[in-house]
Amino acid sequence: MDIRTLPFDHVDSTKLIELVQQEYVTRYGDPDVTPVDPAEFAAPHGIFLVGYRGDEPIACGGWRRHDEDEGPLRAGDAEIKRMFVVEAHRGNGHARAMLAALERTAADADCRRIVLETGTRQPEAIALYRSAGYREIDKFGVYAQDVLSVCMAKELE
Repeated sequence: MDIRTLPFDHVDSTKLIELVQQEYVTRYGDPDVTPVDPAEFAAPHGIFLVGYRGDEPIACGGWRRHDEDEGPLRAGDAEIKRMFVVEAHRGNGHARAMLAALERTAADADCRRIVLETGTRQPEAIALYRSAGYREIDKFGVYAQDVLSVCMAKELE
């Protein structure tokens, strides 16, 4: 998989973001309503990555920096958003490769920890994150009170 940095609102990014939002509708009944601004995923505040197989966009993920302490979030945290692999390409290590690229770019941007919010209806995502060294933390964001929400973090080197 060839991983490229693209704007959050690039046509290939938005195509994949629409698919991940549909995945949330299928699993939870609604899309992710966490407020996001495309500018948050542009340097130096963040990044958005798209993985390609040939010319086909098959995976995506981004992170945005948090510059202030807010509940369980710390200044210097990078929050992962919209991590996704197209169904036909799952099981080939693309999610792990995207996660590693997100972690590397966050560390390169001097982020100290990487955090994320996922849900109990995404057991394969939870298993991936745990196997990569993520641990549960107190819930944050718009899903802080949601029983289906799971928030995780990993210290970056």
